[in-house]
Amino acid sequence: MKRITIVGSGFAALTAVRELRKSGLETEITLVSPRPVFEYLPGIIWIPSGLRKGDDLRVPLQNFFRRMNVRYHQSSATGLADEGRTLLTEQGEVENDGLLICSGGRFLKKLPGIEHAITPCEGIEAAERIRDRLRAMESGVIAIGFGGNPKEPNAMRGGPMFEFLFGIDEQLRREGRRERFRLIFFTPGEKPGQRLGPKAVEGLLREMERRDIDTHLGYKIKGFTENRVMTEGGEFDADLILFMPGMTGNRWFDNSELPRSPGGLIQADEHCRVAGMERVYVAGDSGSFPGPDWMPKQAHMADLQARAAVANLVAEFRNQPADATFRAELICIVDSQKSGMLVARTPRLNFMLPPMRLLHWVKRAYEWWYLRQYR
Repeated sequence: MKRITIVGSGFAALTAVRELRKSGLETEITLVSPRPVFEYLPGIIWIPSGLRKGDDLRVPLQNFFRRMNVRYHQSSATGLADEGRTLLTEQGEVENDGLLICSGGRFLKKLPGIEHAITPCEGIEAAERIRDRLRAMESGVIAIGFGGNPKEPNAMRGGPMFEFLFGIDEQLRREGRRERFRLIFFTPGEKPGQRLGPKAVEGLLREMERRDIDTHLGYKIKGFTENRVMTEGGEFDADLILFMPGMTGNRWFDNSELPRSPGGLIQADEHCRVAGMERVYVAGDSGSFPGPDWMPKQAHMADLQARAAVANLVAEFRNQPADATFRAELICIVDSQKSGMLVARTPRLNFMLPPMRLLHWVKRAYEWWYLRQYR
């Protein structure tokens, strides 16, 4: 029986488990992660308003592991040995015949004073901090923005920040206190949302103007203080700062022979195969993949990459051509608590639908459907 080790318990990792079992390959699956819990991060945008609680988005995975016959190894990865055949962890070594790395990325926190900003996509606890800060504020300035990895432009996750921006605006209006707050959106790029496509840039800026949200665009970010954002184009006060920095690879990658991209991610080919390593694959935020410069770091892409990686790993075990690829595809609903804007981009297509109440409910329905697979 083949032994396959999966590192991580996020979107890519859990999709990989399901795809392996669908393949019919007789294999022992070992999944390694610090906690047997799946956190549905797309839903954290609804925590500040109370539409979601943390426990709504946490799914214990013991039942899923039992159904899928997965051996769970509770630990953090610390490195690799034997050209990938041995995963090093805090709780001992895990040997494998095939390895799939889905351990996500790490946020670059090098800007001076970044500890004064909340990074929403760090998880449920970060969103709860935003909720609590908003409840305690009677008035003030709220600054929301994102940066990037200068060595790898697509290693970023800016989309959720638009949802926090519009969602907080909507929340304050519903609570009858929007006039006591100033909202500022900031980013080093002159065209926010450019990776979503030209149509999205126009739509997002138009929505900010409609909601009376100020912008500070096109200036490199220098740092933060407890109540100030500093850029090369000037400084401005902020009583609450939400900031999403760029991403890089996990620290445990340094204790391995994994090939790295300029931005610190794992270098992979179009088949999700780690360059120069046998039966080692990567999916999701951990990897750097060939493709268009707008290819997103989002759950949908992680799922697509995991399917391709599993198809190729299974093919290798069956002595078949391992030539599956994934499509570059961006699909998201930019939600604002009661409506949503659909954005889609492929190499041939780019469009954005204006805010519609129906799309908010579509996003909620998708969350229910996705999570029920793992409950």
